Amino acid sequence: MKKILATTIGILLLLGMYSCKESFLDTTATDRYNEENFWKTEVHALAAINACYAVARDGNLFGGQNLWMENYTPNSMAGGTNVQLALGTHNAGNLNLFQNRWNADYRGIGRTNNVLANIDQVQMDEALQDRIRGEAYFLRAFHYADLVNYYGGVPLILEAPDFEKQKDLPRNTREEVVGQILEDLDKAASKLPLSYSGADKGRATVGAALGLKARVLLYEGRWAEAASAAKAVMDLNQYKLFPDYRGLFMLENEGNEEVIFDIQFMEPDYTNPYDIYLELQMNVAPTLGLVNSYYLVDGKPINASDSYNPEQPYENRDSRLHATVVIPGYMFRGGIVNDTKYFSTGFGFKKYTTYKDDVKGPDFLRSEINYIFLRYADILLMYAEAQNEAVGADPSVYAALNAIRFRANMPDIPADLSKDEMREVVRHERRIELAGEGLYYNDIRRWRTAEIVMNASALNSKGEVVQTRTFNPNRDYLWPIHTITIQENPALEQNPGYNQ
Repeated sequence: MKKILATTIGILLLLGMYSCKESFLDTTATDRYNEENFWKTEVHALAAINACYAVARDGNLFGGQNLWMENYTPNSMAGGTNVQLALGTHNAGNLNLFQNRWNADYRGIGRTNNVLANIDQVQMDEALQDRIRGEAYFLRAFHYADLVNYYGGVPLILEAPDFEKQKDLPRNTREEVVGQILEDLDKAASKLPLSYSGADKGRATVGAALGLKARVLLYEGRWAEAASAAKAVMDLNQYKLFPDYRGLFMLENEGNEEVIFDIQFMEPDYTNPYDIYLELQMNVAPTLGLVNSYYLVDGKPINASDSYNPEQPYENRDSRLHATVVIPGYMFRGGIVNDTKYFSTGFGFKKYTTYKDDVKGPDFLRSEINYIFLRYADILLMYAEAQNEAVGADPSVYAALNAIRFRANMPDIPADLSKDEMREVVRHERRIELAGEGLYYNDIRRWRTAEIVMNASALNSKGEVVQTRTFNPNRDYLWPIHTITIQENPALEQNPGYNQ
């Protein structure tokens, strides 16, 4: 899965070689890219689309902030950067995140629009040219889906960057943006392959396009359509659950059969701070609330199971607990973890670190582990939720959930559940299966449960209050457009509740 990054480096070297062959009498600069010497060859087209993929590694997108999203949920806590979002003390001007994420997404949109505007003039293999169009449509949808998730309706720009034309555009409606996202994903799915090999592994596939479509529809509450899109991914027969939940997130298993689309990193050129955030600085730390939400092996919560022993509270639990969370008294990094190691809450996250339970080793300052943006277990969970909301708890809902629970050595879902009962099961399974992956923040907002679960205190491993959160339901389901962004474009209307 690192091949696409290595290819990018190689393409840049090739472009340098092309420049050296130009005549020294040529009046067009050959030591840099410009409108005269770009968009000529297949090499240029590949370099351009690779640059579109690179935006996703931005620290405000999936190069770090993706893990911090867990801190704005009951699952995790941290002080310092962006703590205002968890405390409910944020406003339109006191978090750079609101401006930086907006800018990063529009940078990605600008790059993809540039590809789509210019790819036709490149003399190259037509099939490859069409695939690149499909990649660009997917990546444009990727960034617009991120924007609409956090801000609602945003300016919809579908042309190559033009400052004079685009500097003062108003917001389109959420429905208009979502409509364009779905159109782009349908186009992408019609042009992208099922899979890649060799140097192209890691690019967007038809499964990635359909999977993102399912997520967008799920977030919009379009249940029947979401179930259909998720089922389309299942019917591709390209993916299955990786047998080892802990191993799923280890470096040596990247690109396994569960991964549908991941954000790629590679030493030494493209790395992330995941190990720093999770293990060294503990910027993302599991709460007692998350730990207590893992059921016992009999499928019951800790307050309803005869298997629960308060003297050994972490025994006989859902296997995903010890695969996800570092717990004092248990092995991690080749030694028994003591009570003071994880100063933030007493717990740490294993998922997305490069460390193993039984292997000693030095601290890592940079990581090349990929972030899994879409995986098959999430497709099964999306299908189960959407299908249950659309038609009720039919056998296909049970089959999807039980497959996930089987991997975790958990019992099947009880039979004959009502739609409401199954809804709670699905929500619990999403919290447990996807813990630490930054998706739960989106879930509690779209479920409209954030106003309940985030108006509460975060507890450490000893049951002590370490942070008190607030969530304003009249404001906090969307982020504000940053004050500076509106100053730069006064045509943008602020989201409700942020003008005071």
